[in-house]
Amino acid sequence: MSNSTALTVRPATEADVKAIFALLELYAAKKIVLQRSEADIRYYLANFSVAEREGELVGCVAMRDFGNDLLEIRSLVVAPELQNTGVGRALVEYCIQKLRNSRQRFRLFALTLKADFFVRLGFRVVGKELFPEKIWSDCLNCPKKECCDELAVMLQSDD
Repeated sequence: MSNSTALTVRPATEADVKAIFALLELYAAKKIVLQRSEADIRYYLANFSVAEREGELVGCVAMRDFGNDLLEIRSLVVAPELQNTGVGRALVEYCIQKLRNSRQRFRLFALTLKADFFVRLGFRVVGKELFPEKIWSDCLNCPKKECCDELAVMLQSDD
């Protein structure tokens, strides 16, 4: 697969569930993202967007809405052979554009091991205490909850 062929980012469909699961499993095994079952992906499918190149799913991202204009970028993964080729950037920019087109105000955050990636996209490093909704919903189930090595980053609509 050539890195120079056109990339399409679009909402995920039922046909993408197995490929999303396979991609997420690669990174869940390395404790980079939380593990998700196919049933969970299917249940939250409307939150997912995918990147496709030559008909092959090469990346995915989910955007969770916590309410009160607070949303999270999560489950952001790119096929290993396409790391550092712009796929992740395209997925995050797609999410940002979707928010800018649909909301007057938003606070979009991520917990990440790659804060510099997000900073290049306009996010800023912030304290995790800004997101108690996240801490109580997902972090309690995380295998790294007692030794979290992730940084919080955030982009606000007025940034």
